[in-house]
Amino acid sequence: MKKYLITAASLLVLAALFLGACSAKTTKVTVATDATFPPFETVDESTKELTGFDVELMNAVAEAAGMEIEWVNTPFDSVIAGVSECQYDMAIAAITITDDRKAAMLFSDPYVDAGQIVVVRKDEANITSKDDLTGLVVAAQLGTTGEIEAQAIEGVEYKPYDTYDLAMLDLINGQVDAVIADKPTADSFVGQYTEDLMTVGEAFTEEKYGIAFCKDKTDLQSKVNEALGTLQEDGTVDQLIAKWLVTGAE
Repeated sequence: MKKYLITAASLLVLAALFLGACSAKTTKVTVATDATFPPFETVDESTKELTGFDVELMNAVAEAAGMEIEWVNTPFDSVIAGVSECQYDMAIAAITITDDRKAAMLFSDPYVDAGQIVVVRKDEANITSKDDLTGLVVAAQLGTTGEIEAQAIEGVEYKPYDTYDLAMLDLINGQVDAVIADKPTADSFVGQYTEDLMTVGEAFTEEKYGIAFCKDKTDLQSKVNEALGTLQEDGTVDQLIAKWLVTGAE
C-alpha cells in the first residue's frame, strides 16, 4: 500500500512538472517579411533560407522573448496590409514608422535610422541630388516611403516596381533614370554593382525602422520592446549592424 502511495505521489509530481512545462512553452507568432530587400531581408541562394539584418534581429528577439517564429515571405504591400488587417501577428521588413502606418498598426521602439537617397548609373553626370530629377523617369518599390518621396517630386515620371532588385536592374539597363531607396538598401545595391551604380547627394529624409504589430497585440509589443532593449544594451544590435549594414545606423 505504501509503495502504491509513493508511486501515485510520484505520478502526481511528474504530471505537475509536465503541466508546468506546457504552460512555459514558447509562444508561436507569425512574422511577415519581404525577402527582396538586402541587406535587411533576402533569401540565401545556397540554403534557400531567409537571412539578413532584420531576420537575424528578429530571431534574436524571439529567443530573448521566448517566442517561436513562423515566417511568412510576401510582397511588401501585402506585409503592410496583412499586419493592418491582423492576418499576421507582426512584421519586420525595413518598415519605416510613419503617422499613417501608426494609425493602422502598432510599432516597436525604433531599431535603426534610415533616410531616402537617390541612386543613379555610375556614368551619370547630370544628377547630383533629388532636385535634378524633374522631367526624368524615377523608380521605387511599391508601398515604400521611397515611392511616397518619388511621387512627391514635381515633374517626374514615376515608375513603380514590385521589388528594388528589379528597379536597380532596370536602372543599370537604362530603363529608368534614377531610383529612390532607403540609404542602407541603396548602399547595399551600390556595393553589389560597384561598376554600374552610385548614390548622389545626402539622405534627404529622416526615417526610423520599427517592428510592426497587429493593432490588438499590445502584450506582444511590450514583450518585443523588452527583448529589443536587452539586445541593444548587450551589444547584439551593434554586432548585427557591423555585420550587415555598410554604413551602420546614423
